Amino acid sequence: MNYDVIVVGGGHAGVEAALASARIGNKTLMISMLAENVGATSCNPAVGGLAKGHLVRELDALGGQMGLITDEAGIQFRILNQTKGPAVRGSRAQIDMDRYRVIARNVVLNTPNLDLAQEMALSLIIEDGEVKGVKTDLLNDYIASKVIITTGTFLKGIIHVGEIQQSAGRYGEQTSINLSDSLRNDAKLDMARLKTGTCARIDATTIDFSVMEEQDGDENPSPFSFRTNTEEFRKTKKQLPCFIAYTNQNTHDIIESNFYRAPLFTGQIEGKSPRYCPSIEDKVSKFADKDRHHLFLEPQTADATEYYINGMSTSLPPEVQRDMIHSVAGMENAKIVRYGYAIEYDFVDPRELKHSLETKKIKGLYLAGQINGTTGYEEAAAQGIMAGINASLALQNKEPLILRRDEAYIGVLIDDLVTKGTNEPYRMFTSRAEYRLLLREESADTRLGHYGHDLGLVSDELYEKIKLKDKQIRYGAQLLEDTKFTPNKEFNAILDSMNEQPLKDVSTAQQLVARKSFDVEKMLKLVPELQEFSDYIKEEILVEGKYARYIDKQSEEIQRMKKYLKIKIPEGFDFTGVSGLSKEVQEKLKSFAPPTLQAAMNISGITPAAIEILHIYIKMAARKSKV
Repeated sequence: MNYDVIVVGGGHAGVEAALASARIGNKTLMISMLAENVGATSCNPAVGGLAKGHLVRELDALGGQMGLITDEAGIQFRILNQTKGPAVRGSRAQIDMDRYRVIARNVVLNTPNLDLAQEMALSLIIEDGEVKGVKTDLLNDYIASKVIITTGTFLKGIIHVGEIQQSAGRYGEQTSINLSDSLRNDAKLDMARLKTGTCARIDATTIDFSVMEEQDGDENPSPFSFRTNTEEFRKTKKQLPCFIAYTNQNTHDIIESNFYRAPLFTGQIEGKSPRYCPSIEDKVSKFADKDRHHLFLEPQTADATEYYINGMSTSLPPEVQRDMIHSVAGMENAKIVRYGYAIEYDFVDPRELKHSLETKKIKGLYLAGQINGTTGYEEAAAQGIMAGINASLALQNKEPLILRRDEAYIGVLIDDLVTKGTNEPYRMFTSRAEYRLLLREESADTRLGHYGHDLGLVSDELYEKIKLKDKQIRYGAQLLEDTKFTPNKEFNAILDSMNEQPLKDVSTAQQLVARKSFDVEKMLKLVPELQEFSDYIKEEILVEGKYARYIDKQSEEIQRMKKYLKIKIPEGFDFTGVSGLSKEVQEKLKSFAPPTLQAAMNISGITPAAIEILHIYIKMAARKSKV
């Protein structure tokens, strides 16, 4: 009954935390209410998306499992924002939800050093401000000096379907009441309520797909994991289409006429809803001027017997759900297999945590996933691997691994949570990352692979491949920077053959590649030496060349930020006199009265741009005081 690390919860955060801990060499126990639901995807049948895809790539680079499972269970793969810059593109995959769960559970059961116990954790064992283990409903006491709580929506979870309320952590599953009380009363953690929801699932045989828009996956799909063989993946991966439908005025009228029965509006739900993934009733209320809203019908499994109506999350009563679904073209005769519902649950204020995800009040107690106020499989998994890593490092008396904001989206995620907190379910976006040009999906392995290797989570063989990739891209980028061209007739004729403007001054290959119209083919004509590399490396060299100036600028900005964040803000400084700052930002600064720019940066909603403006005004105030 003695372990090094205990992980409570078998969702995405729990899976990554337990696997990381066990693979590093710790005797690890995962406690989960239902063994068959380890790795279950409770909501939409998809992994990744804008910014979320970055998180999956990063945890894969650290040695995590989500990317590998997604590649195996995936049934459609797409790169979102394909026409935009590489920094804001995001990988997304539809998954077979049943297969994903089975694969995840089997990985857990087949991992050395990792035990799985189907029990419910009731309370923490705490002595002198330090966690000592966990008590379960089967009267077992499991002992460990490191405990990671990854309970998702199960802490005092309440499901809402119209006026109906049920205590559950997920539909049909128990809720956890005692553990929530233990965190609040024994660990003295500050807790509150949040709300999220899910959509109805409908019988595929009752849908008329002929009146909907078909949405296929990419012709040449890209896997999530750097460990997946791309060529084999593309040869063997079978993809299924999704379908696009639309709500209409009749749909909106049905929803609007039933607002009085919507738990979200009646006060039945206390918790704050996710702003960026609203329910259909919330969308109809807030965007009354919209004639229609997109709905994405996504297959739940490779058998495509059920479809998830993405975009129609709801907690309206069953008969209202039926009416609004039947009002949509193609779903007039749809039969609902599973009704949508809202779920309300306890979470811990993430400001109770250190950057290592260890609680400040209880030594050895770590929290990861939705318990920290986040929403989404990817955000949970990213926190899970970091909690597993840092609990392991603490056992070795080593410093925790803290990823910086300029180093990883995971760093942005955790820094936002523990310094700013959240009063609504937190979701990752590319806009949250100030240095997103440095944090592209495809650079995740070269940015973070060395950490995974040092921890023993990334093999020597894979790390050698990562180093070779990095070396080749750096060599190619340097070649572009060093290769110069003179504006003469001969060279301008070459440019003309590429439909490119002639040169006026001596230019580097890098400057030419930075042109929007330049592609790999044109780059190779300029610098034939790059022909020796694989198509993937050529593409990465092209991206590095196109964004070289911007990347250099961001790198300089990082160094500048590090210097002036220590600058003191004069006592009594008038924030309302700083033009360029919104009234909201001015009020927050006035309220908190931060002593330094670093302290100001840690206030929720204060952006790097606001810090730069504030820095300018502080310098101006200093000059005036000397006059």
